[in-house]
Amino acid sequence: MSAAGSRRRASTPALLREEGLVVEDDEEPTVYQRVAAYAVVTSHRGVLMTEYSDRTGAPGAWGLPGGGLDPGEAPTDAVLREVWEESGQHVTVGRFVGLRTRHWVGRAPNGRLEDYHAVRILFCATCDDPTEPVVHDVGGTTASAAWVAPERLGSLEITSGWRPVLEDLLGGSHLRTGG
Repeated sequence: MSAAGSRRRASTPALLREEGLVVEDDEEPTVYQRVAAYAVVTSHRGVLMTEYSDRTGAPGAWGLPGGGLDPGEAPTDAVLREVWEESGQHVTVGRFVGLRTRHWVGRAPNGRLEDYHAVRILFCATCDDPTEPVVHDVGGTTASAAWVAPERLGSLEITSGWRPVLEDLLGGSHLRTGG
């Protein structure tokens, strides 16, 4: 077999399309890739969760604290900054637990058609001195934050992108009962 014939191709999953998406004949999506860092933050109070604001495509749903990297910013530094902005918590970033990607075509909250590729760097983190969460980035993509006992996670409407991450890291039995 030739060298070219022995090369393996990476499989590419089918591109997701927003349900009910209507695209005009002459409309081309804006290609956008976003690299972000997130953390599954735990403390004696539970798991730190953030609720998405109406500036997102999932208002009222819950996910993990984190967000986009600033130019030149290390992923661990982004986690520290984003967790504080979204919840007021000071955390210690622990182990790297994975890289998740998601690619879809849909409408941004502003109505723009996007070919969007999310690259999410994921860590575990701990909070030794948890306080009542306070959103400092007012007017951003986080509406609220809360410490949630693991046994109550199943009652939250957790986004489809974050639910499997939490199931993998915390055990699926906590999440299979709800949203």
